[in-house]
Amino acid sequence: MSAAALDPHTLAAPSPWVARWAAELPAGASVLDVACGSGRHARWLAARGLQVTGIDRDAAALSGLAGIAQTIVADIEGNPWPLPAGATFDAVVVTNYLHRPLWPRLLASVAPGGRLIYETFAVGNETVGKPSNPAFLLAPGELLDAVRGQLRVIGYEDGFLASPRDAYVQRVCAVRELAGTVAPRYAL
Repeated sequence: MSAAALDPHTLAAPSPWVARWAAELPAGASVLDVACGSGRHARWLAARGLQVTGIDRDAAALSGLAGIAQTIVADIEGNPWPLPAGATFDAVVVTNYLHRPLWPRLLASVAPGGRLIYETFAVGNETVGKPSNPAFLLAPGELLDAVRGQLRVIGYEDGFLASPRDAYVQRVCAVRELAGTVAPRYAL
């Protein structure tokens, strides 16, 4: 099997985690897909009637999203955040990407009533493949710590996934509560 076939950014189907937590978003909701690559999630989200903005540093990968999503070519690790101050979205989706200094920006991009849907590699992944660099692997509970005090966690997992490839991951879905409202019920 080629390396491209194992690259999670090129898989056609969305992550089951993203599909589960984005399924409740109403048509027309705005979604920011961070480090979206060629857009497996952007395509799925747009097909559901959502307004998607994809950010990635690879212009060639983004070119396939013309007419599907708004795209922004940007190196979000080495340059300023490419969105206007105060820009928020009904959902922020991040998969298979970790750059901890961006967490404040990502959390600030979640609109009131919106959600963060995040899934990436965790410690343990170095035993089964790449990434194996500790800088790109979440420590136990790290995603929970990242959202604590800012968003309410409605879903969290930390462990081993055998499909579509062996990987250790952490994933969270967390919402920004609307001020003065009763917490909505979410299906678990």
